[in-house]
Amino acid sequence: MDLTSFARRLPKIELHLHLEGAVRPSTFVELARKNGVELPYFDEIGELYRYDNLPDFLKIYDLVSRSIRDANDFHRITYEMLESCATSNARHVEFFFSAHAHQAHGVDYLTMLDGILAAMADIETDKGLTSRLIPAHSRELGLKSGLEFLDMVLEHRSDAIIGIGLDYNEAPFPPAPFRPLFEQAKQAGLHVTAHAGESGPAANVRDSLEILGVERIDHGYHVVDDPALVAQCRAAGTFFTCCPSTTEATTIWRDLSAPDHAIRRMLDAGLNVTIHSDDPPMFGTDLANEYVLAAEKLHMDAPMLKKCALDSIRASWLDADTKRDWLGDWSKEIDGLMAELDAAPAASHPEFTS
Repeated sequence: MDLTSFARRLPKIELHLHLEGAVRPSTFVELARKNGVELPYFDEIGELYRYDNLPDFLKIYDLVSRSIRDANDFHRITYEMLESCATSNARHVEFFFSAHAHQAHGVDYLTMLDGILAAMADIETDKGLTSRLIPAHSRELGLKSGLEFLDMVLEHRSDAIIGIGLDYNEAPFPPAPFRPLFEQAKQAGLHVTAHAGESGPAANVRDSLEILGVERIDHGYHVVDDPALVAQCRAAGTFFTCCPSTTEATTIWRDLSAPDHAIRRMLDAGLNVTIHSDDPPMFGTDLANEYVLAAEKLHMDAPMLKKCALDSIRASWLDADTKRDWLGDWSKEIDGLMAELDAAPAASHPEFTS
């Protein structure tokens, strides 16, 4: 077994995944045609998935969202997304979805939930994959809309809805104004997280932690611009849900192999980095491939990949007993994989160092 196979076979948890961004391209086209959504002209479907920055990406993301209209559509895209996670050897998924992107086109929130929650139950029955839902508020819509969003989430809350997130175009919309939203969410017993430091400055990471009180940071790459904040996050054990492929399109770091890539610098600084897929079909990837990229381009060796997998348990919102049990079970499972890796001829994994 080589390091690539090791990365693929690792047990995994997916903590940074957007439902609308995980729609398969063929499904996107089918649903758009079914629901009368006009698409830009294309010869190959991949032509729709070309973008060089976060705002351009979000235009396609919104177009995908407009194509999803009824409960069956939501069931289909959720099941297919989670099925792909299972293929990558994910054991648990905590995923975002953008209710506002559908409400803007007349889709009722309960229609969304009917399809999504049913698919989550079905995939657990079929594949044994557990999942939880994180409705996310678009920071572009402001605080007032965010408080209305939270009221809606709480009114229709179930055990499968575990927290809220904050996403969409970060740079012009800092986190601090959303403090009342996050305070109320925490008081109601919801977990909280926020996208920060992807296209916005290190200050957004700091404010998300200190003002919003988030439990983990989604992306967080610009933390490397503030050495004092890096030290603070290292001391606090802050978890960062990083997505290698998307950095090449939505950040200033376009070369994953570069020694000054933000994720590489975060690892070198001793920060708790976990690996996830974000919007996988929209970047031609999946969760397993993101681990492969971490090995091949970010030069993470087997022990580092093991720590990443185990840290995804620690960063998750699973209950304490499950975390304890999985940490023990996964450690043994991964050690078994590492033994197979050690037994392979040295030439088959020259990049591996222990």
